[in-house]
Amino acid sequence: MFSLSTTVFLSTILSSVLCTPFSDEVAALKLAPTEVDRIDDLPMDSQFVFDFFHPTGGVVTGAAGHTVTATSGTFPAVVGNGVAMTIGFLGPCGINTPHTHPRATEINFSVNATLRTGMLAENGARFVVNELPPGSVTVFPQGAIHFEMNDGCEPAMFVAAFNGEDPGVQSTAQRFFGLPVDILQATMGDLGIQEIEGLAERIPDNIAVGTAECLQRCGLVSPPAQPTAQHQPQVSGNAFPTGTGAAPASSTFPTNSTSTTTNSTSAATDATSTPTSSTAGPISSSSAPVNSAAAENSTSAA
Repeated sequence: MFSLSTTVFLSTILSSVLCTPFSDEVAALKLAPTEVDRIDDLPMDSQFVFDFFHPTGGVVTGAAGHTVTATSGTFPAVVGNGVAMTIGFLGPCGINTPHTHPRATEINFSVNATLRTGMLAENGARFVVNELPPGSVTVFPQGAIHFEMNDGCEPAMFVAAFNGEDPGVQSTAQRFFGLPVDILQATMGDLGIQEIEGLAERIPDNIAVGTAECLQRCGLVSPPAQPTAQHQPQVSGNAFPTGTGAAPASSTFPTNSTSTTTNSTSAATDATSTPTSSTAGPISSSSAPVNSAAAENSTSAA
C-alpha cells in the first residue's frame, strides 16, 4: 500500500505527463490497487458513459471531417481495462491521413459506406489494400502505417477499437516534416530546402480532403486552403533556416466553379457540436473551417 506522500508524489508526476483535464482522476485510477477501487474512484454512474455525438474532448478536425476519441485522457473509465475507441466522421472524399498507433492494434469497422483502406506494417511487409464495405472490419497491427478514405460522395462513419487505453497516434506526414531540414534533405535525395519547406507547408490537418479523382467524380471542389495547425512545432533542433522561403506550388485539385455543393463540415469544428455522420459534410469552394482541436492531435486521431 502506498503512503499518502508517495501517492501525492506519483499523482503529481503522472499529472504532469498526462496533461489532460482528467489528469488527477486518471492518476488516482492508475494507482488504485484493484478494479473495485477504480470503480469506487468513479462515484457517478455517468462517468462510465462517453458520448461521441456530444464530446467534451478528444476531437480532431480538418477540412473534410473529424474524429472523436475515447482514451484514458478523455474517458477515465477505460483506465485499467486496456481498451479505447475512436469514431471517424468522414465527409465525401475525406481521408483519415496515414498514421500509426504506437501502443495498440486497431480493428476498424465501417458503419455506412465503403472505405478504401491501406496498410504498411513494417520493412519487408507487402502493402495491404482493401475496400471495406459497410458492416465489415479490418485490422491494423500495432505500429503499422495505415489510412482510411471515404471514396464515396456521401458522408461516412467508422468505428476504430483499440486493445490499449492509450493507443497514441503519430500522423506520418505531419511528423516526418518535423525532422531537422538537413536530415530531410539527406533522406529525400538532397532535395532543396525551398522544395522541402514548400512540401511541408502543404501538409493538411486531419481529416483531410481526399484524392482529386474522387472530388472530380463527386462534382466537388477542394477548398482553396486546408488548415495546417497539426504540424510538428518547430524548435531550435528542427526549424527551417530563416530567409529560405517556400517554393510556390500549384494546386492539383479540380476547379469546377459550377459546383453547387455546400460545405457542411463547419459543424465539426466545434467540439461541443453534435457530430452525426452528416456533419462531416462535402467539400466546397468556400474557405476551409478552422481547426479547433489541433492541440489534441497527438492523442486523438484514429
